[in-house]
Amino acid sequence: MSDKPVCLVTAPVATRSGYGAHSRDICRALIKLDKYDVKILSVRWGNCPMNALHKDDPNDMMIIERLLDDPKLPNQPELHIHIVIPNEFQQFGKYNIGVTAGLEMTACPHEWIEGMNRMNMNIVPSNFVKEVMSRCTFEIRDDNSQEVKGTLKSENPIEVLFEGTDTNIYKKTKEFSVDFVNEMKSVEDTFNFLYVGHWLQGDVGKDRKDVGMLVKVFLETFKNMKRKPGLIMKTGGAGFSVLDREDILNKINSIKESVKGNLPNIYFLHGDFTDEEMNELYNHPKVKVHISLTHGEGFGRPLLEATISGKPVIAPNWSGHLDFLPKNLAILLGGSLQDVEPGSIPDNMRIEGSQWFTVNYQETSVVMKELYKNYRKYSLNAKKLAIGNRTKFSLDSMTKKLGKILDKYVPEFPKEVKLDLPKLKKVGSTEQPKIKLPKLKKV
Repeated sequence: MSDKPVCLVTAPVATRSGYGAHSRDICRALIKLDKYDVKILSVRWGNCPMNALHKDDPNDMMIIERLLDDPKLPNQPELHIHIVIPNEFQQFGKYNIGVTAGLEMTACPHEWIEGMNRMNMNIVPSNFVKEVMSRCTFEIRDDNSQEVKGTLKSENPIEVLFEGTDTNIYKKTKEFSVDFVNEMKSVEDTFNFLYVGHWLQGDVGKDRKDVGMLVKVFLETFKNMKRKPGLIMKTGGAGFSVLDREDILNKINSIKESVKGNLPNIYFLHGDFTDEEMNELYNHPKVKVHISLTHGEGFGRPLLEATISGKPVIAPNWSGHLDFLPKNLAILLGGSLQDVEPGSIPDNMRIEGSQWFTVNYQETSVVMKELYKNYRKYSLNAKKLAIGNRTKFSLDSMTKKLGKILDKYVPEFPKEVKLDLPKLKKVGSTEQPKIKLPKLKKV
């Protein structure tokens, strides 16, 4: 039995999702820090498949061995880390930390602030999220009179902990598996833009990642050109289902029908890729540029992974990914803040009057064409970005920063003290036993 303080992590560690990947990274970091007896309670994340943990992977076994079959612990854990959206944060430990991937808009629901205030401190993945969470305020009104009674705002510390990249997997490579080589043979074009991310709810121009407009702008930009690049899309909904796949194909074909002319090729990759397969995709010689027109990111994990390939990255000049996409090395698109329209995100996430970023589509077209014609011009900066991000945003760097955060905020819990009791003596013995008392520690 361990004499370390118990740390309970409640998180979707088994799911194929961004939250799942972040949860697994934090769990492994906690284990490597070796400060706590880590216990893990696995929970669902929407409809995402729960097949991310494999017993033949030593990194996954670190987590599997600590999974709780029974959510009940014999004693209250000293530390509880809850990785979920803030309105679901719960206090299970003596000290409680909420971890969230944050948000993509200029405001968050008041339930999120209430949830964050239930925790002793909170961790977010980017400076953008910290800034939004810190300034969000809501009026507290009397239920009957509607008189303003006070202000709801974030009361507890917020620290930034980036999502680290496993540089043992995500690295520049020229080695590709036979299966992946065969898969990429169907890609006819030697120069391809790559998009990686979910295609979520909302009409064209209104889905959070703005995937529909990426397809449209790409087609309009390169139609009728004699030599055209391709667009590879590793995308889908949250469930990787057959119906999900058909829905995406229908969306792509619908956009193609609306654009007249001799169109460039679009290649659609769907399904559950391993990290190793994703690294092969980022680094494949037919992939030249990584692009996203996202309306906003709490962090933007695929974009960080893509930077390690040493190839140019195009992204909006707004939100969480700016922490690792500096203006002097990445290609950042201008635009403006626009209202988040109904139907773009789940209703319980949308705040009336909240905004997110929409790129200037005309500028995007110019940038895509310029990069296609003068590719080498942008390669040097991309290679510099890869070198810097491999060090600054590695899992090792994330683990060290997590350790510093815990040292700063989490109290030293008193350890269980063992009494050194005297040995029993025969009745009638004249020798007086000596009792050795433990040293007391101020709590």
